[in-house]
Amino acid sequence: MMPERINHMDHYINIILRPDPEVNVQQLMSVLFEKIHHALVDLKSTKIGVSFPHVAANKAHLGDCLRLHGNQNDLNVLLKARGLTSFRDHLNVTEPCLVPISAQHCIVKRVQVKSSPERLRKRLMRRHNIDLSQAIERIPDKIAQVTKLPYISFSSQSTGQTFRLFINQSKPQTEQIIGEFNTFGLSQLATVPWFQ
Repeated sequence: MMPERINHMDHYINIILRPDPEVNVQQLMSVLFEKIHHALVDLKSTKIGVSFPHVAANKAHLGDCLRLHGNQNDLNVLLKARGLTSFRDHLNVTEPCLVPISAQHCIVKRVQVKSSPERLRKRLMRRHNIDLSQAIERIPDKIAQVTKLPYISFSSQSTGQTFRLFINQSKPQTEQIIGEFNTFGLSQLATVPWFQ
């Protein structure tokens, strides 16, 4: 008897970046990820997750493949999003495929890193009406966290600022955890299928 599939995560699409001599893979992945994010916002989707099957160990980039997870209908709707169709020249996109029965599961989540003491100080000064010397005393340089997690450079539409969205993929596990995904296709708890 075949194992029963959970309907909302039974398909996937691989989006592989085509090499471009003028733009590096990390920049292309950032553009692709922003387009996916905007499409998920427009669709108000909480049922599509992402993973990065070609993530490089001990490097700060996510590789050349973005995998989308969801049901076949939701994935087809996402692929027709306006921003994605205009970027197709840079992509090799598979049709929605069934997730292998042998797939494990992993959590792909955002990790917030306190990497800029200067930014934290400015925020503290603004919120508490204190001067720079007081802010430095409260937030010393050593508070900055160093991470080797891969990241996406992301531009916020609301503030216009660019920030790094650090991403952690958990080790594969046998247990599937069902839940919702944010508009980045990430979740602190829910898993996506994991396979090579």
